[in-house]
Amino acid sequence: MNGEKGAIELGDKKSYAGIPEAEFVDDVDAYMARAENNGDADEVLKKLDSQHAKYKFMKYNLISKKKRLQNQVPELKRSLTMIEKLENQKDEFETQFLLSDQVFAKAKIPPTETVCLWLGANVMLEYSLEDAKKLLTQNITAAERNLGNVDHDLDFLRDQFTTTEVNMARVFNWNVKKRQMEKAAAK
Repeated sequence: MNGEKGAIELGDKKSYAGIPEAEFVDDVDAYMARAENNGDADEVLKKLDSQHAKYKFMKYNLISKKKRLQNQVPELKRSLTMIEKLENQKDEFETQFLLSDQVFAKAKIPPTETVCLWLGANVMLEYSLEDAKKLLTQNITAAERNLGNVDHDLDFLRDQFTTTEVNMARVFNWNVKKRQMEKAAAK
């Protein structure tokens, strides 16, 4: 999904995860003169640094979610492929399945109309092949959509990082300039 499409779907929001947008400081003098800043560059830099740290935390969470989804989609597709094979298979067949990492077992699979799906959280349910296929198709669609949302949010977050870092540099430079002027005026 490209950024433009995501922005159109979101309407007024710019992030699916509700990431706050960093304000770009265009006029540093006016920004520092605000009541909440009161010309205290150290406090403003602390706030900006805190905001930057929060963005880092959000990035870590989004990257973790992206990895989880990237692993989930192929697993769901493999399950869907197996269900389609079970639907088309009319006779007993032999296959291998994964027990654990690099440990496979052979099994003879009789024709069946139901399958058990592992839903997570120690929950497994039996579904008809048709219902299982619908559920997996919906889950694949949702996982792919969520993956697109996460990618969009990571792009948005990257922009917020840049804006915050630029703001920090501008406030720091403003403070250096202010101190130089105060030093020059004191002479």
